[in-house]
Amino acid sequence: MLPKFKPAGDSAIAIIFGNEISEEINKKVHAVAETIEHASPEWLVEVVPTYTSVYVYYDPIRISYSEIAEALKPFLSAGPKKEEKRIVKIPVVYGGTFGPDIEFVAQYNNLTIDEVIEIHSKPLYRVYMLGFLPGFAYLGGMDDRIATPRLEKPRLKVPAGSVGIAGKQTGWYAIESPGGWRLIGRTPLKTFDPHKKPPSIIKAGDYVKFVPISEEEFQEIYKDEWGEER
Repeated sequence: MLPKFKPAGDSAIAIIFGNEISEEINKKVHAVAETIEHASPEWLVEVVPTYTSVYVYYDPIRISYSEIAEALKPFLSAGPKKEEKRIVKIPVVYGGTFGPDIEFVAQYNNLTIDEVIEIHSKPLYRVYMLGFLPGFAYLGGMDDRIATPRLEKPRLKVPAGSVGIAGKQTGWYAIESPGGWRLIGRTPLKTFDPHKKPPSIIKAGDYVKFVPISEEEFQEIYKDEWGEER
């Protein structure tokens, strides 16, 4: 499928590479985004890769919308680079007060809690993009056997590090926020720190491996990460 161009406001254009979430398309998205960023044309403001598209924000004083698509065409031939697979391990204590919805996820899918934990922690999840909230990772690769609908009424406050499921997606809340995902566990890691560079411990293109831990291990790691006891 040839990429399509679509206006995204008065100073942005979207380069759309497809409409399905796939690792192949996502690798192409990041290759083109990196090529544009590296070239750094004078009209460029920002490049934002998503699952299947690249959003290019430009200075409308320097270039018009009618010119931007033509200016971007030379970058479209960029091919996915051979990635060095960076795997980030995310320790998770599953269930209990840390994952109050894990029993619902198990019952909804006719599984035991142990089976939910095994299925959830088995894959390597690709980080397709970061967004929605600071440090929030959109992961691909969750097993459909544990897919579960969101809460009908979102929680007003979800603790940072909470790991959840929403439909066919999984991920964690890098900061405390409202949220409607089914919570199945929590990581003690401080995965987002605005005072660090980079602020997030992961980036798009990384792979995530969830590692089950005990509550005792959680408390030890939490104290080291946050400088306090939970």
